Amino acid sequence: MIVVLSKRLGPRDKERICAFLEERGFSPREQTLGDDDIISTAGKGAADIQELSLLPGVERVAATSKPYELASRETKNDDTIISVGPVKIGGSRISIIAGPCAVESREQIQETAARVRESGAVILRGGAFKPRTSPYAFQGLGMKGLELLKEAGEAQGMPIVTEVVSQERALEMRDLTDMFQIGARNMQNFELLKRVGAIGKPVLLKRGPSATIEEWLLSAEYLLAAGARDVALCERGIRTFETYTRNTLDVSAIPVVKRLSHLPVIVDPSHAVGIRAMVSSAGLAAIAAGADGLTVEVHPHPDKAQSDGPQSLYPSQFERLMRDIEALAPVVGKELLRTPRGLPLEFPRPEAVPESPPGGSPVAYAGENGAYAEQALIRAFGEEAPRLACPSFAAVFDAVLDGSAAFGVVPVENSLTGSLHENYDLFLRYPDIAMVGELKLRILHCLIADEAASLETITLVRSHPQGFAQCKEFLDRYPWKLEPCYNTAAAVSSLRREKGENRLKVAAIAGEAAAQGLQILRTGIETNPLNYTRFVIISRKNAGDKAPVPPSLGSERPNKASLIFSAPDTPGALYGCLRIMAERGVNLSKLESRPILGQPWQYLFYLDVGLPETDTGFETLLEELKTRTGEFRFLGAYRGAL
Repeated sequence: MIVVLSKRLGPRDKERICAFLEERGFSPREQTLGDDDIISTAGKGAADIQELSLLPGVERVAATSKPYELASRETKNDDTIISVGPVKIGGSRISIIAGPCAVESREQIQETAARVRESGAVILRGGAFKPRTSPYAFQGLGMKGLELLKEAGEAQGMPIVTEVVSQERALEMRDLTDMFQIGARNMQNFELLKRVGAIGKPVLLKRGPSATIEEWLLSAEYLLAAGARDVALCERGIRTFETYTRNTLDVSAIPVVKRLSHLPVIVDPSHAVGIRAMVSSAGLAAIAAGADGLTVEVHPHPDKAQSDGPQSLYPSQFERLMRDIEALAPVVGKELLRTPRGLPLEFPRPEAVPESPPGGSPVAYAGENGAYAEQALIRAFGEEAPRLACPSFAAVFDAVLDGSAAFGVVPVENSLTGSLHENYDLFLRYPDIAMVGELKLRILHCLIADEAASLETITLVRSHPQGFAQCKEFLDRYPWKLEPCYNTAAAVSSLRREKGENRLKVAAIAGEAAAQGLQILRTGIETNPLNYTRFVIISRKNAGDKAPVPPSLGSERPNKASLIFSAPDTPGALYGCLRIMAERGVNLSKLESRPILGQPWQYLFYLDVGLPETDTGFETLLEELKTRTGEFRFLGAYRGAL
């Protein structure tokens, strides 16, 4: 039973409440739970809850059905947000803890701290005392290791968390660590839990390898009952009959615990799977399941790590994981703690994509091997689709028009930098080309250079102008000269043609797929991780003004259309056109004006519209629009990407 005290507590109210409880066989204990002052009860007493709730100074009485009263959501319905130094864990935040399994040297922990902080981790982890299965394995550097961890954390402005393994060490470590970690082996070391809880520092409580959820929450209860205010639960995998991974990540435990308890939940994907290649996937799954953060093992040289090297991420892998988390966060209604800017609430979902083109005909795209357009082509038509690389966007239209390619894939809009007007204008020049499909591709920019190059040797960066615009925040940090290229993949190809010392001075911004044989210096350098480019699939119109569509889209009803028109220079002309669409239930999703070449101060309107699921006479609508407009061009109806 928990007695929550009123904020207007009188000077003697608390004494009366405690006396009431003692008279009825309870041992009362004053504590703080979140923002509330409470009195928890122990013992086998009996009391009338209604009578107790009427005492002066009592706000409410929580009689829970769970044995873990302080940790139960029945006691505290709102999520608890704990504080570790300046860092908050819980609520709408996703907080990432990162660092090596163990502190091995000053150089190792300083380098790791700098790298994980740069990528966005907010708490530094590292073991000073390492309980190991074998007595001959590396056991950590002890207090010296903790001092090095504290030094690295202070250098990067990060609080630290480290494992405590004994009651005696807890007092020694108290002034050096910002958060205690109770390891899986010690989850039910109840004397240690009581000692650590009494110290009052934040605690990260790992689930034991064979512990039930209730046993895990009862261990948290020990900490809270002893006086701890800031406790986070850590799921790190449980022991099952499966042997392909180190443990089995109990993803289902995350929503279960979030329902049962108000405490934040952190997930340790490193120990859960024990295999480097699987850590990021497991971590993203945990975030999707509702975890409040991750604790991830990162080492600058995992192959040389003295413990847990096979499950430790390289810093570059951790950086990519952070970018993926930042993109995923809005989906689960959360925000990555390091992110200073607001993020859109929507996150594009994977769309249905077409099959390979018929008859083995190639699909055209602008650029070279590894271009984003080629990646979009692969997404749309599959890895085995024959491809035709073209030197320009106009060349893609030409290839489709003359039959060299059955389809083409061209970008028309970016979520950060807006429309690619060059390609919209091409639809005016090629009236026999139609839009027949659409997909959205996430753009993950990399800084690519020669294997011997570094950030210090670079003086010149090449990319498409849109690449520069999308990576402005990163580029502003360096005094590099920017040289535009017609395509990001072409910028990378130019690096391979450089000779001598020039190869060390030039870098390119492009996708990872374009970097074959070269070094990726930085991954995910775009300013906003929600960076998507919308590509359209084009084909040539046949007899009857119809264009063939990719096979898997042919049987699906179009739900989107694009068109271009000009409106007379009269009051309400544009309004009249839009009213026609509104009256027929056609939703306008994009409206943009463009100057008409050779006709100063006259404009064309580019529109994307959503089509209703039922036939409402769209063909009739188009005919009526033609009577209200000047130039009119229907670009195509297609199945839009989700």
